[in-house]
Amino acid sequence: MAASSGKVLSVDEETALLHPIDEYVSNIQHKIDELRADGTSRVVELQTSIDIAKNDHVLTKGERDELIGGYKAQMEKARQVEASHKAEIDGLIADAESYLKEHFDRDYLDHVKASCAAEKLGAKSKYEKALADLEAEHKQTLSSLSDSKEVKEESYIYKNRRFDAKVTFQTETQQIKDRQHEAFSYRYHLIDMLRMGKFTFGEKQAQKRENYLYTFNTRNFLLKNGLYIVILLVFIALCAVAPIVKGTQLLTYQNVLNILQQASPRMFYALGVAGLILLTGTDLSIGRMVGMGMTAATIIMHQGVNTGSVFGVVFDFTAMPIVVRAILALVVCICLTTLFTTIAGFFTAKFKMHPFISTMANMLIIFGLVTYATKGVSFGAIEPTIPSIFIPKVGSFPTIVLWAVAAIAIVWFIWNKTTFGKNLYAVGGNPEAAAVSGISVFAVTVGAFVLAGILYGFGDWLECMRMVGSGSAAYGQGWDMDAIAACVVGGVSFTGGIGKISGVTVGVLIFTALTYSLTILGIDTNLQFVFSGIIILTAVTLDCLKYVQKK
Repeated sequence: MAASSGKVLSVDEETALLHPIDEYVSNIQHKIDELRADGTSRVVELQTSIDIAKNDHVLTKGERDELIGGYKAQMEKARQVEASHKAEIDGLIADAESYLKEHFDRDYLDHVKASCAAEKLGAKSKYEKALADLEAEHKQTLSSLSDSKEVKEESYIYKNRRFDAKVTFQTETQQIKDRQHEAFSYRYHLIDMLRMGKFTFGEKQAQKRENYLYTFNTRNFLLKNGLYIVILLVFIALCAVAPIVKGTQLLTYQNVLNILQQASPRMFYALGVAGLILLTGTDLSIGRMVGMGMTAATIIMHQGVNTGSVFGVVFDFTAMPIVVRAILALVVCICLTTLFTTIAGFFTAKFKMHPFISTMANMLIIFGLVTYATKGVSFGAIEPTIPSIFIPKVGSFPTIVLWAVAAIAIVWFIWNKTTFGKNLYAVGGNPEAAAVSGISVFAVTVGAFVLAGILYGFGDWLECMRMVGSGSAAYGQGWDMDAIAACVVGGVSFTGGIGKISGVTVGVLIFTALTYSLTILGIDTNLQFVFSGIIILTAVTLDCLKYVQKK
């Protein structure tokens, strides 16, 4: 038989194999359709009529209600008919599905697969023979030529003929692939007709798997996932090396919790800058905003009277209740960071200034002001009871992670379920088209910067509590690059309008895990910067390749 002999089936032979299956199921389908005519099919028809009547504004309310009432009365009768035929229809469906299970693969699909496999081998042999013939003809032609111009023209013709042969081979291969996919899908077409589109979980997964394999492209897969694969291999290598070099295991429960704890405040910065990258922008001031927010939060939540001063003034918040001080610190952090991001957003939106410039100006201003005001000193520790109130550990689990999860959920909702989020993608993808469609590019741009500022403020506050203070102007150096890198690795494209919250989350976790692992292994911080730089360069290169491929 074809399945064992590797015979290439003709269209008529494939049709002949399918005919008994098609005939058997079609006979059952005909009986089901007759039983459904005054039942299920009538219910669907009447529901459509009700939906149309509800939206028919030509009719008065009374006329609509009367019409819909009539439809509902008819639907009640149709449902009774549907219920009376349900057992018989279920039996017919079970009969058809049992027949498909027994015969479809054995009598049809397996033969088509074997035929397609044989046809692929034939197409490959034909292609290889065509290349060999072209090469032999090319060599023979070259041997009779002496003029360099003629040699060059012949080489050009040879190259084009090889390309044509490749295109022909790819076309034939795709046609074979299409035929096998159609044969696989036909079973689900029959089931779809029998059940009216109701597939089981297993059937849905089988279709998804087939569709994935059918559309799979190695180049696209590597462009999309190549960096993740490399990073995963590096992380596996680090896990293997750690016991040998340091006598410790990297992949432990406690290390995972430590990574999540460190990643939580950083998640806020990455989520904030992701919105700006979505608009083809960036933010170079994140690191300095971390230092500013940490300093402000430490001063307000300081344990006892502050030992340092701001513009010569020593602050004392010890008279205020602990909880009030913590909330005040959060409000001040958000106000400070949002003030500066709004300024950058205004200049970016109003004067078409590139965010690189506006945020670089912010970076310099913030660092200069905070350093001058505090003389660059560290303000020490905050009240130790504050972290236990807002980010307590439940057993060994750090609840600071829950703040990050909440941020991810909220920003996801904003990006995907609000008008602002849709406008964000539209402006990032094509600001001119967005403006023509009535979207305020100015409002969206400033809004993205304001949202970033709010997230930065929360991140500063959480980081201050995680570190129990230690606020200084120098704190947070390099965090801007980490946040941007996490977004790029997570697939947020600098070409604009492309990015997902899930990608940002994965990017932050990847960078935090790698940094943590390299630190445990004792890798010098400067070499860690080199490693991060290579990852960023690779990620952006892959992103550019994807953009060029789309173009």
